[in-house]
Amino acid sequence: MARMGGQRRLKRLAAPEFWPVHRKERKWAVRPRPGPHPLERSVPLLVIVRDVLKLAKTGREARKIISEGQFKVDGRVRKDYKYPVGFMDVIEIPATGEYYRLVPYPTKFFYLQPITREEASFKPDRIENKTTVRGGHIQLNMFDGRNILVRVEDPRNPKEDIYKTMDTLIITLPDQQIKDVLRFDKGKLAIIVGGKNVGKTGRIIDVQKGWGRKRSLVTLESADGTTFQTSLDYVFIIGDDKPVITLPEGVWK
Repeated sequence: MARMGGQRRLKRLAAPEFWPVHRKERKWAVRPRPGPHPLERSVPLLVIVRDVLKLAKTGREARKIISEGQFKVDGRVRKDYKYPVGFMDVIEIPATGEYYRLVPYPTKFFYLQPITREEASFKPDRIENKTTVRGGHIQLNMFDGRNILVRVEDPRNPKEDIYKTMDTLIITLPDQQIKDVLRFDKGKLAIIVGGKNVGKTGRIIDVQKGWGRKRSLVTLESADGTTFQTSLDYVFIIGDDKPVITLPEGVWK
């Protein structure tokens, strides 16, 4: 019996609207396993393989090829068909040499963008918050659930603590070394990862701080000069002058 919260099963009618599954074809859908991305912002690997990439006709076929280790997510083989794939994750098919990145996309919520092997070697990841751990080292808690430890030589003078919440780190895959940092600031290029403006891209022109990120408003200017607003919590920096990742055609020019 399906239960709310920690239930094992998910009815198709209750699945997120952006999942590309037929609502009335069957009663049940694959429920993503708890992992790096929440249910409302992720897609099970099985759905990616069967319904997006069309590499299997049935769930049984998809489960089989996934269990054989034919897919990597962020550089690591994933054999769990329930593994949750979320924004900015890189999917690799070693047998064919194909690479994709899951990016936000207007109205449809997400798009599986083909990318090059070189681009598949890194991933932008937003800093959600940061804490000080034993020894005075800094732990960065990231958008995709991972934690990155920044070691500090002198806790009384932590010169290494140069990262701020909402900054985007460019990390290497799969070893998650920090390659670069994109600061959250006016003039930076950002993509929206939630809300009615999901997938839109623009430059930050103003930030109105409120009580917490969800009540803070960010005003952005799109490539055609129009402006729009969204919650600070939905803003994800992807570049200074131009995007560091490949975006779907027409999203940013």
